[in-house]
Amino acid sequence: MAFNTNLFHVCCLIFFAFFFTNPIKCVDGEGPLPALFVFGDSILDLGNNNYINTTTQFQANWSPYGETFFKSSTGRSCDGRLISDFIAEFANLSLNPAFFEIGTEKFLHGVNFASSGSGCLVETNRGIVIDLQTQLTHFNEVVELLVNKLGSQQSQQLLTDAVYMFSTGSNDYAFPYLTNPKKFPFPKEQFSEMVLGNFTAILEAIYNKGGRKFIIFTLPPEGCSPGGRAFNAQIGGKSGECMQELSGLLEMHSNALPKRLTQLQQNFKGFNFTLFDLYKLFTQRIDNPSKYGFNVSIEACCGTGAFKGINSCGGKRQVKEYELCKNVTDYVFFDASHPTEAANQQFAQLLWNGTTDVIAPHNLKSFFQL
Repeated sequence: MAFNTNLFHVCCLIFFAFFFTNPIKCVDGEGPLPALFVFGDSILDLGNNNYINTTTQFQANWSPYGETFFKSSTGRSCDGRLISDFIAEFANLSLNPAFFEIGTEKFLHGVNFASSGSGCLVETNRGIVIDLQTQLTHFNEVVELLVNKLGSQQSQQLLTDAVYMFSTGSNDYAFPYLTNPKKFPFPKEQFSEMVLGNFTAILEAIYNKGGRKFIIFTLPPEGCSPGGRAFNAQIGGKSGECMQELSGLLEMHSNALPKRLTQLQQNFKGFNFTLFDLYKLFTQRIDNPSKYGFNVSIEACCGTGAFKGINSCGGKRQVKEYELCKNVTDYVFFDASHPTEAANQQFAQLLWNGTTDVIAPHNLKSFFQL
């Protein structure tokens, strides 16, 4: 059979046009790199709250936030990078854009929808944060952009291969508790069921769009944060002690997650999840900081009052006075409730390639390749 040189040249042009307009990255050179879509609260919000009508309580777009790495504030509630930033680095991805910063091109390798102060319930800080249901709406808008950009078949493959990361639920428990710390205003087990029900409904909706790989964080022990300890002292608790009831609520939620996720896995073909025990990792560093390279775990680097637990870092909130530590890498907490970049880096490393005592059944590196 004669070789058609014209056809060969046309095929080469098509191949190179596709390759250079659709670059494919790899995880450690081991196959195509999936997208990363990020949902949740201030643990993962990299600046979405910069763009909404909210209060400074739920923003961090001023100095000294961000200065360790970015040299200026970005909206991250941290001195530098968040867990998801490190994961993007480990996976050879560019940093996720915030949803409001995606422009026309910056969404093919994932988007961050997280919002500080948000929760699984629409009622949690309603009107001044982006609740999880609205984050889902924004995700659906990105799905439409993907279809328009790539076509239905390629966009569907991208959504199926993608990893979906969640840190959400803490605020659903914290804000009703803080308004009435003497008595949680709802039956605890029923309230937890409602929060978990709303959360799993979001996971189902993403599954129906093609999502198959979900990474879920357990909730951090907010009651043992500097803000938690300071608030506990204000309401008459023993100085330095955690708000045990609040931490107990968050732990109850975290303990119920595996069963709920396993039910989804049984009910929906191809649904895969891995659970990241952020509660345990925080607690280890709070209880024994020197073991993990820290010197201070019950006091924040930036803030004022007892344990620097008043959330005044940067002087843009209700309280203007604040102090800033000299060496942020000594600290587990940067402000009243958020980890430093140094702590985030440790968490991210364990999320990426940790063992099953903290990330199970898959670490995130193997989950990307699953």
